[in-house]
Amino acid sequence: MAEEGERGGQLNEQEREEMQRTEKGQMIELLVSLDTYLSAGVHIGTHSCTASMRKFVYRVRPEGLYVLDVRKIDERLRVAAKFLARFPKDKVLAVAVRPYAFSPVQKFAEVVGAKAIVGRFPPGTLTNPQFPSYIEPEVLLVSDPRTDVQAIREAAKVGIPIVAFADTDAAPQYVDLVIPANNKGRKSLALLYWILARQVLRERREIPPDGDIPVTVEQFEAKVTV
Repeated sequence: MAEEGERGGQLNEQEREEMQRTEKGQMIELLVSLDTYLSAGVHIGTHSCTASMRKFVYRVRPEGLYVLDVRKIDERLRVAAKFLARFPKDKVLAVAVRPYAFSPVQKFAEVVGAKAIVGRFPPGTLTNPQFPSYIEPEVLLVSDPRTDVQAIREAAKVGIPIVAFADTDAAPQYVDLVIPANNKGRKSLALLYWILARQVLRERREIPPDGDIPVTVEQFEAKVTV
């Protein structure tokens, strides 16, 4: 799997300036600096884009790579955090089938007090009360609508709202709240989950509105095995 830097998507100076302003030209205060977002590659999409994700695209590069709008990523992270903060912490379930998301999801759950399931999602987890590992969350957070299909189907079947990180190639059926983002890169996933965890705690008023968490982005990052 290609890392963020190998997938291209660098912004020129004019684009960088635009990414920090509203359509009316006002400066935006992002949750982290623009450089932090860009260096993690959260804006790097794929070479395909579904109709559902087109509204989150900033531009298409000459080689056909879709680039997501950092302003919309930041905005949806805020909305998602506010939404997730409404639920009891132990009723939030975060899942991930994609290996690079294992560490970010587990660390997110640890920081905010949520539950986490990484790897294969056992059928019946949300729908079969007789299943040994049956649980009843009130909201589901998924890392990728393309890979976390089993969890999404079960949540939709029992009426659990779904929040999902989605890349440009996603068709987020049943997803109630999309967070557009590069959900394939190791550094991108670590930063996204770190920001979301911090913002959830801010929304709960467990830390100040400008407070930080005692866990670094690097601690959210999946380790590369040689």
